[in-house]
Amino acid sequence: MSVIFVTGGAGYIGAHMCKLLAQAGHIPVTLDNLSTGRAAAVRFGPFEQLDLTDAGALSDAFARHKPEAVLHFAAFSQVGEAMAEPGKYWRNNVLGALTLIEAMLGAGCKQLVFSSTCAIYGEQDGVTLDEQSAQAPLNAYGASKRAIEDMLRDFAASHGLRSVVFRYFNVAGADPEAEIGEAHDPETHLVPVVLQAVAGLRPEMQIHGTDYDTPDGTCIRDYVHVMDLARAHLLGLDWLQAGRESRVFNLGTGQGYSVGEVLARAEAVTGVPVPARFGPRRAGDATRLVSGSTRARTELGWEAQATLDDMIRDAWRWHLRLHGNAPPR
Repeated sequence: MSVIFVTGGAGYIGAHMCKLLAQAGHIPVTLDNLSTGRAAAVRFGPFEQLDLTDAGALSDAFARHKPEAVLHFAAFSQVGEAMAEPGKYWRNNVLGALTLIEAMLGAGCKQLVFSSTCAIYGEQDGVTLDEQSAQAPLNAYGASKRAIEDMLRDFAASHGLRSVVFRYFNVAGADPEAEIGEAHDPETHLVPVVLQAVAGLRPEMQIHGTDYDTPDGTCIRDYVHVMDLARAHLLGLDWLQAGRESRVFNLGTGQGYSVGEVLARAEAVTGVPVPARFGPRRAGDATRLVSGSTRARTELGWEAQATLDDMIRDAWRWHLRLHGNAPPR
């Protein structure tokens, strides 16, 4: 039984990761400042409320818990905000990661699974992205994640820090038991925004841009179920615990869906029309981001299992349970 630190463990993906770690027999310790996470989501292990830029608090937490490895999810991640406030992203994401890495090394902890992003690839229309694709992030979110990847390589060379980096695509869904779900404030991710509109919690959803070079004019993304993503991180942890060297993996399905297609699938799953209006493009959005990598399958033994319908159905089940309604069949 290993103690594992999960930064951002009170957030959407981090909380699902804590649940899976606990099910696998580990002790997940959540590190979160609750700036975007929710204390109610921390239910699978101990909780350390702290900021990753607080070196003293981090050192104390490492000394008390003595984790074997760290899964690093904590980051600001909103594209629009990253375009408007780049300093906030460089300060929080990069400085937080640097302080975390230094605390890890000070405690003798040298295994890190890092949640990066496909946003580091930027705008590459017509290219199916793999780990060797050129990197040209369009915003401070993607740029900060790329900087952290560079940081990990530097610390690997100087201090023997080993890492598994996951560049993943759009995450959606909820755990099958509907214990945890996606609840950002404000909510900007497509699937929960669509479901909020379906449920009448917002009057309508806005489609950001209808003039992209795609079949229906809306941008295309590769969607991955949050539990599939968590499984990959568990495999990444196993990879490091087996003594293997650092590696980078894309996590995607290889199937892209436009915003229009997601709305159509949501209507089919919920049986309710999605009220929507069309608006201009959002700065920092790429036209198409789809994974073409097979490395995670061939080396990690990971492959996405859930469909887009599964993601919408699980998210809808959690949404209805949260608001006191019976889950869908």
